[in-house]
Amino acid sequence: MAKLQLSLAVLANDRSRPIIDGTVRPEGVDFTVTVGKSAGEIFWRQLHFQEFDVSEMSLSEMLMLVSRGDRSWLMLPVFMTRRFFHTNILVRTDAGITQPRDLQGKRVGVAEYIQTAGLWARGVLQDEFGVMPRSVKWFQERSESMSHSTMFGLQSSGLFQHIPDDKTIGAMMLAGELDATINYSGVPNLVDRSSTKLRAHPAVRPLFPNSEGEDHRYYQKTGIFPMNHGPVIRRSIVERHPWVVLNLYQAFIAAKRQAAARAKELVDMYVSLGQLSPETQAVLKSDPLPYGIKKNRNALETCARYSYEQGLSPRIVAIDELFADATLSF
Repeated sequence: MAKLQLSLAVLANDRSRPIIDGTVRPEGVDFTVTVGKSAGEIFWRQLHFQEFDVSEMSLSEMLMLVSRGDRSWLMLPVFMTRRFFHTNILVRTDAGITQPRDLQGKRVGVAEYIQTAGLWARGVLQDEFGVMPRSVKWFQERSESMSHSTMFGLQSSGLFQHIPDDKTIGAMMLAGELDATINYSGVPNLVDRSSTKLRAHPAVRPLFPNSEGEDHRYYQKTGIFPMNHGPVIRRSIVERHPWVVLNLYQAFIAAKRQAAARAKELVDMYVSLGQLSPETQAVLKSDPLPYGIKKNRNALETCARYSYEQGLSPRIVAIDELFADATLSF
């Protein structure tokens, strides 16, 4: 029986490579794979042109789509990348920013205002440090033609200002035209322009000098390890082939297990040498990147709340609205 032919766009990481290289194959499916150079590029191609049957998608933008009644996509509860985004903030050393509250009234650059990294960072700054998003002057680098925000009619919303096309976040940081930036990459791609290396520049430093300590504090308090992407599939495909949802979900789980097995091989060497305590061994057996809705509901509902509070979604989206029905029990 012929397999279902689907196009797939993902970023390469330890948990996606087994699917990219064909080591793990979803039952009944053959993928034509595109490996994206950046998440923003994949999302832009999907939002503007709907090029792929299955792809990674911004959680923020998926919430925005569903909140506006766009039901074209269904998400799988697979979260391959996570990060504490509020500790990924760089500030100018002369901007008078010594603590998060000092961001109020400052000029802060973001690649894309609605991206999930910014959504999480603004939300945590508000919840943990009392910094209201509208107390900050936001500047977006992506042009109107390359922006995701344009798809949602937010280019003139007043939430942010556009950086002129002949400037970049990196250059404006060094020129003193911006005071800070969130989730700065410095790697240009189809949608992003900045190439300046900021992290080693003497005029720039992290907002949180001990970012790991702040990561630990936040996680111990909230239990949230923020996710930003998840795979989506066209609803029309699921309606024609409902079996494909769990086959894809099981393949992503199998791919993650392969990555975990490779990590375990390395850990086992340290265990055999007696260089890891029993407590550390127990921690390393836990899963820091759980898939499924049940273990992630608090984080997902927090992200949905942030989307509404920050004016990106007109209502708070119920989490079950995002995901394929077959995955709701996981």
